[in-house]
Amino acid sequence: MSIKGRIHSIETMGTVDGPGIRYVVFMQGCPLRCIFCHNRDAWDPKGGREATVDELVEDINKYRYFLQRSGGGVTATGGEPVLQAEFTKELFTKVKEMGLNTAMDTSGFVDVDQVEDLLKVTDLVLLSIKHVVEEKHREITGVGTRKILAFLNHLREIGKPVWIRYVIIPGYTDDPKDLERLAIMLKDYNNIELVEILPYHDMGAYKWEELGYEYPLKGVPVPTSEEVDKAKEVFAKHGLPIELKNN
Repeated sequence: MSIKGRIHSIETMGTVDGPGIRYVVFMQGCPLRCIFCHNRDAWDPKGGREATVDELVEDINKYRYFLQRSGGGVTATGGEPVLQAEFTKELFTKVKEMGLNTAMDTSGFVDVDQVEDLLKVTDLVLLSIKHVVEEKHREITGVGTRKILAFLNHLREIGKPVWIRYVIIPGYTDDPKDLERLAIMLKDYNNIELVEILPYHDMGAYKWEELGYEYPLKGVPVPTSEEVDKAKEVFAKHGLPIELKNN
């Protein structure tokens, strides 16, 4: 029997969630409460729709040629895919049998022993680090950093390729001292292939309002390209890869 999971939505030709063209599965449910979340409707683990692994594989197969030719594959994101670790593992197992790359976009807020089997069939981890300072991380997400750092350390121990994602939010995550602290910490991880510095956007604000909630970052400006470039310079100065090397 094909295992079932809960899905928020699907993007069939994604280009920003891993290498190549991606079939992106947005999972339902998330343990974090990020104030800048653009998928506020994905928090509820009982929301979305039910789907089986076989149903997704059948749909993925329609795009297999384009995914393979581009060096792409399938990305599980969210929400939070580690909340449905068994479902994601089964999906990735079948995706790899199709000869496609697997990537998981996660906050890393999970006990390592719950995802060891999932990581065995995950080719790339896109780890979204919200903040390096514990108190500020709690303010932004509602949770601490202990599990996330343990997860990051485990990825290094097993040599799992990682892309770090960090969102620049004016007044929250753009303090130069905090960026410097994060860059210095990440220097110790030789499995990091890329550090993506992403500008905060408010395109998901309407979802909060549709659900009857006030958007926490209402009035916070989107960072300029110059502000994002300054953040990138901090990481580049410490030798971290802000662009993928050509193979």
